[in-house]
Amino acid sequence: MKGIKIVPDDTKFDFVRWHVFALVFSTLVNIGAIGLTIFGGLNLGIDFTGGTAIEIRTPADPDLGAMRKAINELGFGEASIQEFGEKRDLLIRLPQLGDDAETQKKSLETVRATLDKQFDKPVDYRRTEFVGPQVGKELKLQGFYAVLFSIIGILAYVWVRFEWQFGAACIVALLHDCFAVLGLFAVTQMEFSLTTIAAILTIAGYSTNDTVVVFDRIRENLRKYKKMSLRDIINLSVNQTLSRTFVTGLTTLLALLALYIYGGEVIRGFVYALIFGIIVGTYSSVFVASPILLYLNLKRGDASVKKDTEA
Repeated sequence: MKGIKIVPDDTKFDFVRWHVFALVFSTLVNIGAIGLTIFGGLNLGIDFTGGTAIEIRTPADPDLGAMRKAINELGFGEASIQEFGEKRDLLIRLPQLGDDAETQKKSLETVRATLDKQFDKPVDYRRTEFVGPQVGKELKLQGFYAVLFSIIGILAYVWVRFEWQFGAACIVALLHDCFAVLGLFAVTQMEFSLTTIAAILTIAGYSTNDTVVVFDRIRENLRKYKKMSLRDIINLSVNQTLSRTFVTGLTTLLALLALYIYGGEVIRGFVYALIFGIIVGTYSSVFVASPILLYLNLKRGDASVKKDTEA
């Protein structure tokens, strides 16, 4: 009994035909994402800014305005209160409650007493986190280094395995995916935390793996079809790996969708970034990384592959 074919084996889509439009569109999206990140800013979590995060469940529907006013009157700084899944599940973020553990403990007790006064029954305190400002700065720097060194490592791997043109194209696609995710968080103002950094690194690995599969087929076809133009080889290779690309992306998205629905609010931002990143990563493998090879002086052995950039 034959399995179900989601994507036929003999597809002949002309992906390269749209490469100019795709590259222009991707460039504009990335410029917009960088601009939003720099000028609009990210909603950094306490992992990076320092402060106190308190996750609670209220015994009745809360009055967020009254709660925010009561906490702000304590003099600890501007409080941020947001729903954390259900209406009664709240995440409260405050600046530092003190420089030492004893001061933080007393300040936290004051905050809890203020919150309890808002309801007839005690509030359920589920999680409390303290992050110092110095630790936040260090985590921000370490997160930047993690992404930077990952990109350098991926570049080195692709450069060794393939010609330098493949490595350059892979890095362009990788940066495209990372900037797109940053732009998403800048637009939505979802909390950007260490789990988001982990999501970006995961996306980088997935996107690179997807791109390498296509590049491996392109290199194989370059050796197999000596007289075929680079444009036709790219189209042939992408079509040959299309079924694998589609099925891998679909099954990954199904798993992520289950996590998004049933995983809870704690990992929702992480999963949200991954879902978006998988879609963008698949797009960049087909419409960004591969077409860029048309503009690089890719060699077929000792013979230069003629660049065919005709749309």
